[in-house]
Amino acid sequence: MEITRETLISEIVENCPQAMPAFQAIGMHCMGCAMASGENLEQACAAHGVDPDEFIDNLRAFLQTV
Repeated sequence: MEITRETLISEIVENCPQAMPAFQAIGMHCMGCAMASGENLEQACAAHGVDPDEFIDNLRAFLQTV
């Protein structure tokens, strides 16, 4: 799965459930909340004060290890 700034959080969780620990590590604990269904990765990072490009790089690296 290609993950970009525009990828919806719900798409990531649905296609890569093993990614949840990476989100939880930066304080995104609401993976099943209503916002996750319509919020993209860039929006979620902005809401949590996280650089989206850095998070995407880290998420991709994490997913390669699992």
